[in-house]
Amino acid sequence: MLLQGIFPPITTPFYPDGKIYHKKLQHNVERYSKTPVAGIVVLGSTGEAILLSDDERREALKTARESAAPNKVLIAGTGIESASETLRLTEHAAEVGYDAAMVRTPHYYKKQLQPANMLAFYRFVCDRSPLPVIIYNFPQATGYDIPAEVVIELAEHPNLVGIKESSGDVEKVRKMVEGTRHVKRSATVTETFEAITPRMMSATASHGQGGQLVSVAALSGPPSKSSSSAVSVISGLKTRQKEVGFQVLVGAAQKLEPSLRVGAVGAILAFADCAPTACYEIYAAWKEGDAELARLKQDRIAKAAQRIVGELTIPAVKYAMDLNGYFGGPVRLPLLPLTAELKSEIERLMADIRN
Repeated sequence: MLLQGIFPPITTPFYPDGKIYHKKLQHNVERYSKTPVAGIVVLGSTGEAILLSDDERREALKTARESAAPNKVLIAGTGIESASETLRLTEHAAEVGYDAAMVRTPHYYKKQLQPANMLAFYRFVCDRSPLPVIIYNFPQATGYDIPAEVVIELAEHPNLVGIKESSGDVEKVRKMVEGTRHVKRSATVTETFEAITPRMMSATASHGQGGQLVSVAALSGPPSKSSSSAVSVISGLKTRQKEVGFQVLVGAAQKLEPSLRVGAVGAILAFADCAPTACYEIYAAWKEGDAELARLKQDRIAKAAQRIVGELTIPAVKYAMDLNGYFGGPVRLPLLPLTAELKSEIERLMADIRN
């Protein structure tokens, strides 16, 4: 499965009383679907998934799935501390129509989180998951940083397609990319080398040839040397095979361009919740081989991304969304709303970053 490009890990909107505001979730997903992002991640850290009940997670997955454009890759955050509960939520995500599961590292029993524990956890989930699995490493929140060596060993599993590496450690990204080069896999893509999943092919078949898979971002560039030029027709859709291997995505917007330089293929960025196009422009410039433009686009957002996402986190992301036409709204306790002073600071940081 192709994971290249930019993916916003969307927030969960709430009413002032704390209930999920499904109409606003629908609004946000519909708007992201009109941007050039490659897909959408639901129930990531920025989605306050850890603060939701099991029923709320399932309801949010359903609302977002029903609101997304058919050509967007849909990734469900399904990581819970136990492997069995992770698998249960992953199975539900598959039932409602997601394309992949993003599973964060367990972190509560830190003294027991040795390599053998992580290998057993992810192999258990990957062996049984109906969806391709993506590791999610976020040590700033979990206090646990999965070693590159463990990721490289896990990458051999055929149902593990990639990792979201949110540590911001570019050297670790390089190490994982280099250590997994031997993993050879191919993914079915469209004729223009964009992502396509079994769900998309099924939708195309049900709507007749051509279906609804209309490209929003025609960014693939010329086919790589590792890509097949042969075109096949599957479910009435022209497809190709593209070599993808084990795919490393990053989670720090302020480190996107240097991460792409060392081999990351894309990113799942909280800053893309409030500025999806600005993040995409970095990826687009890099993909087109314009290194100078990619660095300029990176410099444009670096300060705002570091302050809003890296330091002020979810309340600030939600407020920045409000400034750019999305619904951010309130957060859940123990998170607190921003002060007037911090809101003014975010307004200054976002003044020339509009989407």
